[in-house]
Amino acid sequence: MKYWLLFLLTTFTINSFAFLSDSSLVNNSLNVFLNKDGKFLRDKTILPLPVVFRLPETGFAAGALVTGTFKFKKDTINAKPSQVSLGFAYTQRKQILAYMPFSIFYDNNKYYINGEIGIFKYNYKYFGLGENQVPEETYGVVYPRFKILVSRYIGKNIYVGLRYQFEQYNIKSTEIGRELASGSVAGSGGSLTSSLGISFLKDTRDAVFYPRRGTFTELYILPTLKMFGSDRNFNRIMLDAANYYSISKKIVLASNIQGSFIQGPNVPFNQLSLLGGAKKMRGLFEGQFRDKNFLILQAESRFEVWRFLGLTAFSSLGYLGDEKELLRFSKPKFTYGGGLRIKTIKKEHINIRVDYGIQPGYKGNLYLTVGEAF
Repeated sequence: MKYWLLFLLTTFTINSFAFLSDSSLVNNSLNVFLNKDGKFLRDKTILPLPVVFRLPETGFAAGALVTGTFKFKKDTINAKPSQVSLGFAYTQRKQILAYMPFSIFYDNNKYYINGEIGIFKYNYKYFGLGENQVPEETYGVVYPRFKILVSRYIGKNIYVGLRYQFEQYNIKSTEIGRELASGSVAGSGGSLTSSLGISFLKDTRDAVFYPRRGTFTELYILPTLKMFGSDRNFNRIMLDAANYYSISKKIVLASNIQGSFIQGPNVPFNQLSLLGGAKKMRGLFEGQFRDKNFLILQAESRFEVWRFLGLTAFSSLGYLGDEKELLRFSKPKFTYGGGLRIKTIKKEHINIRVDYGIQPGYKGNLYLTVGEAF
């Protein structure tokens, strides 16, 4: 029954995309909202959409999203498109998500600004720290989050900039008698983190939303310090590198390496390096494994099968580590799976993503969302 429901919800979303993309009302609204006189922006598209997604952490969710894609009028035709969205969703597990992600390329890609503003009422699962897994417990949290990268092109497809992140993690409920409720875990009473650091980014992708060739790599060093307003001090070094290679017009091989390394004591559990979720090792719950450090290797084959339909096959390998052992290579984590892609915006090749990820020996997890995992 739930798979028929998934099919109906997906079909409804696709039809809504098709209707709204041709709506003159939408185009008129865009001219008022983004650029009334048409002197600043061009290639504008705005889509008010129903939002339907499904994640292991949320169950099914529904809401609304307004997303706008555009280019600045003085930029050349080869400039990358910018996107700003505003969304709201309510989930099957009574969670509330309000968020505004943005990705902006300005002055012929000379400046790149990326980030998200959001406030979330969420229920997460906690499984323990490191390799010491405990029976899963659920906790409730409300938190505002702000992330932004402001960078400038310096040549050879390289950007340098500043990255800032803020999160006030207010834990509202825990399970009596369990590890979080005991107060023995750093951050179990809540945390406030404010981080500012430097970012180095290289981008040679041929497209933003569905690359067929090129690379996207970011390395950033992000100190979290009391002098920035945080309630504790620690440092994070993060690497995220993706590569795309086309072996034919309709087959793309994508790979991704992510590494997160944290230095410092008393790091709140929600800020540790986390495995799992819709983008990192699909098949694991978000945060199913967490420690000071992680290294993730992901690979995906993407096939454009027929018109707006595509298929994927993917696998992931992950390792955890801490201050005593940088990475525990003797204790790997592995997931694999496959998925369906439904192209919704032809020009930018934005897909609805339906994935099923599996951790060997465990029940699989279903993901229904928009955009590629990496």
